[in-house]
Amino acid sequence: VQLQASGGGLVQPGGSLRLSCAASGSIFRINAVGWYRQAPGKQRELVAGISSGGSTNYADSVKGRFTISRDNAKNTVALQMNSLKPEDTAVYYCNADVQVRGTFWPNKHWGQGTQVTVSS
Repeated sequence: VQLQASGGGLVQPGGSLRLSCAASGSIFRINAVGWYRQAPGKQRELVAGISSGGSTNYADSVKGRFTISRDNAKNTVALQMNSLKPEDTAVYYCNADVQVRGTFWPNKHWGQGTQVTVSS
């Protein structure tokens, strides 16, 4: 299983970016998926999560600005980020709980990370 994160870049404060996480491989089911971020010198933190049924949760710092969504048919999860602030600058990672075909239990997988820089 591979997770490919994309969509990062440089944006001015107040701007928007849309991150995408695409899963590939011999996938039977994808359960919960989360977007995390890690800024220099800080611990990795959960930004947003979405369950297999579509329930979502967000860090307080991004509520009302970020929206997580998923397309189960395409095995993708997106993070729409609006009203970006300099403090949103970080490397963003996706993490998915994936059950591989022919196995009984899911395992967590990480994407490679995509840089988001918010600066004027």
